[in-house]
Amino acid sequence: MTWHSLTDWWWPYIFILLAGWLPTDIWRYLGVFVGGKVREDSDALIAVRAVATALVAGVIAQLILYPSGSLAESSVFLRIGAAAAGFLAYLRLGRHVIVSVIAAEIVLITGLFLDF
Repeated sequence: MTWHSLTDWWWPYIFILLAGWLPTDIWRYLGVFVGGKVREDSDALIAVRAVATALVAGVIAQLILYPSGSLAESSVFLRIGAAAAGFLAYLRLGRHVIVSVIAAEIVLITGLFLDF
């Protein structure tokens, strides 16, 4: 991958994959490493979990409702459908974030190629 590949059609999808999975899992692993001694029902951990969930929900909502770049060329129904497919994959296929992101991308890319 070079700097010039940023204009290729596949680059936004790789970015979504990395931005959707990597930051989430890094914090999860760091939380396991550092937070092993913190009680799960402590007020601090509940507050951190609430803020993290709200941030992820906000980013997803912004991507669906106010997209930019290649994502803006898709319909809102396709973006909502891709998010729903990702969520269902998360629930049905072992609650792995990477699986849900890949499932949502497959639906999104398929919809873009079929012109939905």
